[in-house]
Amino acid sequence: MPTAAPRVFTLGHSPDPDDAFMFYAMAEHKIDLRGYEFAHRLEDIQTLNERAMRGELDISAVSIHAYAYVRDRYALLSCGASMGDGYGPMLVTLDPAAPTADSPNELRDWLRGRLIAVPGIMTSAFLALQLYLGEFEHVVVPFDEIFAAVKRGRTAAGLIIHEGQLTYASAGFRKLVDLGEWWKTTTDLPLPLGGNVLRKDFPPEVRRDLAAIIRESIDYGLAHRDAAVRHSLPYAREMDAVLAGRFIGMYVNDYTRDYGETGRRAIREFLRAGSERGLVPATGEIEFVSS
Repeated sequence: MPTAAPRVFTLGHSPDPDDAFMFYAMAEHKIDLRGYEFAHRLEDIQTLNERAMRGELDISAVSIHAYAYVRDRYALLSCGASMGDGYGPMLVTLDPAAPTADSPNELRDWLRGRLIAVPGIMTSAFLALQLYLGEFEHVVVPFDEIFAAVKRGRTAAGLIIHEGQLTYASAGFRKLVDLGEWWKTTTDLPLPLGGNVLRKDFPPEVRRDLAAIIRESIDYGLAHRDAAVRHSLPYAREMDAVLAGRFIGMYVNDYTRDYGETGRRAIREFLRAGSERGLVPATGEIEFVSS
């Protein structure tokens, strides 16, 4: 039987400008919250993945990779996606002699013999790299310390997410491969990176309400972009308003408003590819909750 739904919901999302943009209207009560309240929990995506695996949050951002492990407890909301359509997490290095994606076989051989810094083994970036490279040596490093790990010589390359995708060149790094670009070339689909989940044991009408509120929050941010970007700047980590706006534009888009059939197909293909290689459990039918 469905549990009685609380009136205050824990809402986990990362302290990043794109998530802050999406939840701006909810955090600032710019829209009708229908009598519900939300206790925002801002934590990095690896921590949110781990908390979702323990069932600690009512609603949460998670990596699509991690969804394979929480699907029995959570359903995916149809809105709130972070998808890279031809772009996404990147491998970077300081080594001027390293091959690049223009020579994929040479690049894979080079990478397999070296240690790579990754932002978390449950991130979608990590699963995408596994699909691209197969087995490789890695060490988990907080996402905002990966540049430093490579600069210190701790690792030969780093798998970067978030704003590092825009700042790597100015930090002196070379791009080896953009995994979103590789995935698009391989599948003709966007790379599904993150999504929002909510507990399956809430009554259907409550789940529809929550989906509608989050969808309205995203729509409000898109309709009041300047104000929503300003709200997001404290989470922009050394990005100015222009760069933060560019980053938000990459990951708050039409797929964020609703996955659509293409987005749903991308998730199924991403997790199917991982399951076929034994990297994630088979997901079966994926449940999407709409308003």
